[in-house]
Amino acid sequence: MSEATWYFEDFEAGKTIEVGTRSITEEEIITFATQFDPQPFHVDKEAAAKSIYGGIIASGWHTCSIMMRMMVDGIQRSAASLGSPGLDEVRWLKPVRGGDTLTVSTTVLESKPSSSKPDRGVVLTVWEARNQHGELVATVKGKGIYLRRPKT
Repeated sequence: MSEATWYFEDFEAGKTIEVGTRSITEEEIITFATQFDPQPFHVDKEAAAKSIYGGIIASGWHTCSIMMRMMVDGIQRSAASLGSPGLDEVRWLKPVRGGDTLTVSTTVLESKPSSSKPDRGVVLTVWEARNQHGELVATVKGKGIYLRRPKT
């Protein structure tokens, strides 16, 4: 791990951090879904056009993968992160389509020092992805474990 700039103490309850923006193409949607979620409305233009979605939409897992990459690039790469014990909730609220631009933010819901390991704490966050119209398309709620800032 390179020198961290984000420690447990930086994740105060109520804090919202904008982590980035990324556009997605229909080609990316089909490529991801072909490998990981090959349902017709993700991979077959003709079938997708006849579906309730009226066209190709991203797999929710693809949307989550994009959000994860943005979190790594925006925060985790420079955080004293020890990983995550898991997610509590994932919601796919609106379809993501080729040409959409997603903006991701994370909001700290709770920040708690570990009672058994004083060098770290657990942070509960909710990630939000919005499209270019400001519509909420996905949320991910989960916990991360971060080292506490070293005493100097």
